[in-house]
Amino acid sequence: MTVAVAKPVPPVTANPVGSAARFLEVAASQVGVIEGPKDNETVYGAFTKSNFAPWCGSFCMWVAHQSGVTIPNTVYTPAGAAAFKTNKSWSDAATAKPQPGDIVYFDFVKGGDAVEHVGIVVKDNGDGTITTIEGNTSPEHKAAGSQANGGECAQRIRAFKTNKRGLLPFVVGFGHPKYVS
Repeated sequence: MTVAVAKPVPPVTANPVGSAARFLEVAASQVGVIEGPKDNETVYGAFTKSNFAPWCGSFCMWVAHQSGVTIPNTVYTPAGAAAFKTNKSWSDAATAKPQPGDIVYFDFVKGGDAVEHVGIVVKDNGDGTITTIEGNTSPEHKAAGSQANGGECAQRIRAFKTNKRGLLPFVVGFGHPKYVS
């Protein structure tokens, strides 16, 4: 078997390098990439020198690099969330107004504010949910699988507050990168 590789990054066209639109374009280009052949083996982990470790944060770091965006190191997700808080570019889920390109941090265990997973906000759905792109999760069409270590890049719908869809809100908060206009 061969090592899982990233899909080709789209060429720069209308979305300028360093913009939220470019960040989202690069993230979307990776949906469907599956780790392997070994557990947690990806080009994203190799990029951050963290191969064979859970790679949701490595995915975000790789996408940022490929799109010319600077974000705090979020390979270790609690440190990434802490850096956004230190930089005063953080919103708790309860008061957030998520924007496309925000970095979203999750606690699927619901043990308080423990951060164990990270992804990228595509859009606020206006109903207490967001559409995300995440590395190392399980896609919605799979009945079972780890949300925080599922082995695939997938687009998901996640709750950040109470909603009519009945999704549990696992979002801790959002980091807001500084993008070029």
